[in-house]
Amino acid sequence: MTGIPYDTPGEPDPLRALGLERLRRRTSMKWRTYPEEVLPLWVAEMDVPLAEAVVRAVTDALALGDTGYPAGTAYAEALAAFAADRWGWDGIAIERTAIVPDVMLGVVEMLKLVTGPGDPVIVNPPVYPPFFQFIGHMDRKVVEAPLGPGLRLDAAALEETFRQATAGTGRAAFLLCSPHNPTGTVHTASELATVAALAERYGVRVVADEIHAPLVAPGVPFVPYLSVPGARRGVSLMSASKGWNLAGLKAAVALAGPGAATDLDRLPEEVGHGPSHVGVIAHTAALREGTGWLDALLAGLEANRSLLARLLAEHLPAIRLHPAEATYLAWLDCRPLGLGDDPARAFLERGRVAVNSGLPFGTGGAGHVRLNLATSPEILTEGVRRMAAALPAAGTGS
Repeated sequence: MTGIPYDTPGEPDPLRALGLERLRRRTSMKWRTYPEEVLPLWVAEMDVPLAEAVVRAVTDALALGDTGYPAGTAYAEALAAFAADRWGWDGIAIERTAIVPDVMLGVVEMLKLVTGPGDPVIVNPPVYPPFFQFIGHMDRKVVEAPLGPGLRLDAAALEETFRQATAGTGRAAFLLCSPHNPTGTVHTASELATVAALAERYGVRVVADEIHAPLVAPGVPFVPYLSVPGARRGVSLMSASKGWNLAGLKAAVALAGPGAATDLDRLPEEVGHGPSHVGVIAHTAALREGTGWLDALLAGLEANRSLLARLLAEHLPAIRLHPAEATYLAWLDCRPLGLGDDPARAFLERGRVAVNSGLPFGTGGAGHVRLNLATSPEILTEGVRRMAAALPAAGTGS
């Protein structure tokens, strides 16, 4: 599978479309959690207008009164076509898919199918905080196998963790974040094949959260976990949610490898009633007709990654920016600033800019922050300026 050099003919950069005044009219979590004087660069919402294809599909559904319960396989079919075109992967078998309310609730349902109460679920911190929360709430045990050098998967650590996790009951799962949140790391085919081989060797079931899959930088290949050798017993959760900013229109697709089909068959029928029918319509339209908009977004995100690197070099040179290959998130090592384990607190209290604290991301998160760069260049620039202003004069590391 090769990376696609994205082309954006006729599509404007959606990150440059909305000004601060209009964004502050939004009523979602990103814009209403903090007071108005705080600039929000935290939770995974993008400051973009929706793709026209999505707006049209949802508007048509509302005009028709098509707001009942979800049915059919249109979403899975659209995802299969997108995967074939985008990633060169034709491995999505519609009969081995199911719609679920969203990716995290889908993860929970898949973990219920392949583990039992008290069983270990392995994660790679620093990683998406809800992994810890949802695993704990479903009475499974979180086991950490931290990322290794370069914030990449550590095969030796994984093998040892798999060995220990299966030494008791013999049943364990690995919750894989691919691409990785918060680091933006895109796992290679070789890394994922190693994961699959280790999982088979130790009898660990892999559940892959691939929600950020559409958000890979130009020229970087995304490799679906179920496409690698040895991943037959794996399951994956995919969605258009992050790629097209559709978190409020809930829907996702669960995919099973050939060896996990019987597991998916045990999914309770009521789980399929959880997705929003309008959400399914929106996600399907995004995958089928919103690729031009997505390409324009990806070009804008790449420009913002470069802009962020320049801004940090100028205003906060002591911060170490981990180069991301995917997502619209930036993982910043702020330890040289001397702001303690939770620099996000200082940025909020003294700079009036909200970024995610690294602490909830688990081992490796202390002294770090996660910054959402899916916004306009102007807002991103102001955000970094505020972060710099939050520091004591002698604490910039310059």
